Amino acid sequence: MKSNYDILGNHIRLIDNRNKDSITDRVLGINIDKFFMPSVANVIGTDLSRYKLITKGRFACNPMHVGRDERLPVALYTEDEPAIVSPAYFMFEIIDNSILNEDYLMMWFRRPEFDRLCWLRTDGSVRGGITWEDICRLELPVPPIEEQRKIVKAYQTITDRIELKKQINDNLENQAFALFEKNIANVDMLQPICSFGKVITGKTPPTSVPEYYGNDIPFIKTPDMHGSVYITNSECSLSTLGADSQSNKYIPEQTVVVACIGANAGEVSLTSYLAQTNQQINAVVTKYPCFLYLSVKNNTVELRTLGDGSSTMININKTAFENYEIPTPEIDLLDLLENQLKELFALILYNQQEIDRLSEMKELLVIQLSR
Repeated sequence: MKSNYDILGNHIRLIDNRNKDSITDRVLGINIDKFFMPSVANVIGTDLSRYKLITKGRFACNPMHVGRDERLPVALYTEDEPAIVSPAYFMFEIIDNSILNEDYLMMWFRRPEFDRLCWLRTDGSVRGGITWEDICRLELPVPPIEEQRKIVKAYQTITDRIELKKQINDNLENQAFALFEKNIANVDMLQPICSFGKVITGKTPPTSVPEYYGNDIPFIKTPDMHGSVYITNSECSLSTLGADSQSNKYIPEQTVVVACIGANAGEVSLTSYLAQTNQQINAVVTKYPCFLYLSVKNNTVELRTLGDGSSTMININKTAFENYEIPTPEIDLLDLLENQLKELFALILYNQQEIDRLSEMKELLVIQLSR
């Protein structure tokens, strides 16, 4: 054990406060990104007095799905009003805050190495649980409290900067929508999406050919869209060999990509680099990407009704998508509108790229905790 390392069990203790006085009925869960969220469990008719009452400064974790998710869902509760969590959760607090800072500990919980160590300690059940005793045996660095606070302050400064950039982008997108709606308010002319450019449906190269995958060409899937205007990162990439095996599937930057299958159907983003997509995405290579992005987003609900009806899963086929009609201004006004929108979208992309850089800095800061 390194000189400043100690086992976690020396610094945390279990808390078992129950909601016996029915203080609240707000039930929270924890997602794999380690944040509290409204519970998706059906609690109708459930005795909520058995649930654990969590208050500000305390932690909760779900020990039951670590093997399946390869992460321990754990979060620090920061709200002033209490909430309740599942009786199956571990709820705990720091024994001495003058030795271990709660925000510093939460940073430690966000480390990929922490999740890997938890995963290695899971039991043999289907989902793979972890015991409280095994969590307490994990080791963490415990530098002087002032050093912990400096690390937390640096982390929070980056976090605040990211949130500010996100707010700026939200405002910019709202400005773009206001400009868009002003210019289509009294438009009667309708045009199908395919009239705006070439529609390309992606394809996944055979995974049985490992040489088709590498780090040359980003391969966009629906999770990469994650609600942002621009896609600036993708989890998967193809080799040049794999991309060239379906060369007609290349899409340039500023392409409109629309998810067409499942829960994400109708979600829309713009590309920021040369890429390819899988078969769950329709891409439109167009002269008017900003206008088309806003048009699709403005009609997401209706687009989701274009499924072929052959299954319970939404599936917007390519023909229905291509023929979907959107209100379109006269060409001169459309050109002018697109140029105005491009100025706003350029700022959005710049801010998104800065968010990516700041996020990398956050991850690096967390990774370096053990050094």
